[in-house]
Amino acid sequence: MAKRTVTGAWSKLNEQIAACERCSRLRIYCEQVAQEKRAAFRDQDYWGKPVPNFGDPAARLLIVGLAPAAHGANRTGRMFTGDRSGEWLYRALFKAGFANQPTSDNASDGLKLHDCAITAAAHCAPPGNKPLPGELANCREWLDATFALIPAVVYLALGQIAWKSLLRELRRRKWQSGLAPRFAHGAEVSLAGGRWLLASYHPSQQNTFTGVLTEPMFDAIFQQARRRITVA
Repeated sequence: MAKRTVTGAWSKLNEQIAACERCSRLRIYCEQVAQEKRAAFRDQDYWGKPVPNFGDPAARLLIVGLAPAAHGANRTGRMFTGDRSGEWLYRALFKAGFANQPTSDNASDGLKLHDCAITAAAHCAPPGNKPLPGELANCREWLDATFALIPAVVYLALGQIAWKSLLRELRRRKWQSGLAPRFAHGAEVSLAGGRWLLASYHPSQQNTFTGVLTEPMFDAIFQQARRRITVA
């Protein structure tokens, strides 16, 4: 597919994601958060809509997260932007050569990804960071469309919910068969067609503040992804 065609298809997909109205509970919640705001962001206009994919449509690394943070991506309109999880992710991506800068303050800060794209199991911020099974099911069409467009070699799940969503799609495509592999930080699964599935703990404050996930642990995942991409 020509680069211009891919870029156009990527933009169209992101427009469709941002216009999605399937989950009334999530739409009400995101709009309510956007109206009430957090005191620290009182002077900012919140995005308040489903957050589209972000990154390089020709990426060989596709990262799947859980869902936008209420005062992070739901505020900025860009995946993993404006919260502590994003600070960890983009620092690691920059260090591994997948990003042009290590910070992610807002959607106009000049951040660009190289050979990497980011999507999520759910594109709307859920109450308590816990999307319902039906809400995850409603978002599967977007994950399917992202898979169809991105020529990924490595699929990286950040957390167990992302892992399960990825596995469901991989098995549906018959890229992974047999017993479903268990989630574990650093897990690596060989897939059909020379592809790979990797797993990491999510860089949430719950994991990073407690030391469950450390910077060396997180950096190692992206070194792992880089090695698999290089030999593909």
